Amino acid sequence: MTTITDIANALGITPSTVSRALAGNPRVKEETRVAVEKMAKLLGYERNVVASNLRKGQSHIVGIVIPRIHREFFSNVIGGAERILNQAGYNVLICQTMESVEAEIKALKTLKNYRVAGVLLSHAIDALNGNHVKEILEDTPLVQFDRVFPDLPGAKIVGANCEGAFQATMHLIQAGYKRIGTIAGFMTSQAYIERLAGYRLALESAGLPFDPAIVYENAIVRETGYEAGLKAIDAGCDALYSAGAFSALGATDALKEKGLRIPEDFGVVATSNEGFTSLMSPALSTLNQHPFEMGETAARAFLEGSRETQVIPMELIVRQSSKKQQ
Repeated sequence: MTTITDIANALGITPSTVSRALAGNPRVKEETRVAVEKMAKLLGYERNVVASNLRKGQSHIVGIVIPRIHREFFSNVIGGAERILNQAGYNVLICQTMESVEAEIKALKTLKNYRVAGVLLSHAIDALNGNHVKEILEDTPLVQFDRVFPDLPGAKIVGANCEGAFQATMHLIQAGYKRIGTIAGFMTSQAYIERLAGYRLALESAGLPFDPAIVYENAIVRETGYEAGLKAIDAGCDALYSAGAFSALGATDALKEKGLRIPEDFGVVATSNEGFTSLMSPALSTLNQHPFEMGETAARAFLEGSRETQVIPMELIVRQSSKKQQ
């Protein structure tokens, strides 16, 4: 790799002069700056961003840490955040944890070493608390989104989880379903706790019993959703509110395998309007979490230095999977 010393030797000047010229220091003469830039281009010099950040103590890079980049929800959050950050002169560095707290720790340490200007973070599902975040980031600005720990400092951008789950479950009740179970996700996550609370509140508001036996926890992927679907069928359920779209997809696999018609025999609604939900047969009713808006809001919170909690409303999209003929 070409270094600053190589450029200095080629021009017969000192490395410090080259460094100042590349940094746009006004102490360097215009003709010297132009000569340095031309020689740097000729020799294929590339600026060492990490070294520069170490010297300055900070960068114009914001780290975004997410559980799974292939989930449309998280990719849209990134899109929203990147749009706002790019307009403000920042670049983004994306890390995914694949739901592993060990990977989350590694990602945070990497971002800290890069002297990032801030971190936008949605926690891995097996992160039980935010102690590791506090220890690693110290004074690095932090914005949490979607999955958050309330005791960590900084802004928190969350979905209206309780209200959304209430709306989805109430929709199933009004459609005529009587025994409604839920695929509840992990109770280590505040987001899933709130969705379960919204589901329960809807049942109680409609005078229906809350039965813990038809609450299927720890299911957020297709395989565990399938298992929950089979259990719901055996338990006599005629509908499911799923806290995630992928687990709902698995549940519909189970329903079809057992010969149940959707929505005539069994209704399904899920949180997260992933792209595949409208392509399913029948199409899946979902709660749109507005992830692009969540990403924009998280980025603005970083830029403004906000420490507030902001709630993004959810929107119920009714499709064929919950349109029972009464």
